[in-house]
Amino acid sequence: MTYATEHVAASLKAARTSKGLSQRALAQIAGVPQSYISKIESGRVDLRLSSLVDIARALDLELALVPRKAMPAVQSIARPSQSWQFPAGSFPGDRQLKQIQANLSHVSHANPTLKELAQLQRQVRDLQHLRLPPRDMEALRKATAAIRSLDVKTPDLDAIRKALTNLQEMRNRIVHAIPKIEPPRPAYALDENDNE
Repeated sequence: MTYATEHVAASLKAARTSKGLSQRALAQIAGVPQSYISKIESGRVDLRLSSLVDIARALDLELALVPRKAMPAVQSIARPSQSWQFPAGSFPGDRQLKQIQANLSHVSHANPTLKELAQLQRQVRDLQHLRLPPRDMEALRKATAAIRSLDVKTPDLDAIRKALTNLQEMRNRIVHAIPKIEPPRPAYALDENDNE
């Protein structure tokens, strides 16, 4: 299975599960056999465009051909409304985020009144739905090490705040990363003398 096919299959499956639909229910809505949905999700069948359109529309999705240069902008716009777009566990950094989550869980059980811990857990959950760029992997490793070193009984509040700030900055960089797109140039310009 190619990467493109794998990505489409994973996105369709994530959208189906996020809507709480079984393969059978989706098949009925889309008008395709349930076995075909199963084969698509497992990558055992080559998608027909007509079936893909029917399945996408049944999931309230729309297919579009987008210029490759505009793709980051389209993804940044679609990301907030489509939390399933980047399923957890499928991108680099997910292992560190899971480690952070586990360590925070231990610390927060021992210190349930620290609001900074709850904020930090929210940031980690948000990051699990995003594709982390390679430049942020080192920052994530440092955050993992800092949180792993927290004392469960008396956590260092300054270290928690620093990790929270770093993860918030990372999340904001990723979410707001829109490539610089040149403004459109007019095909022609009207001169003032054209009206004579």
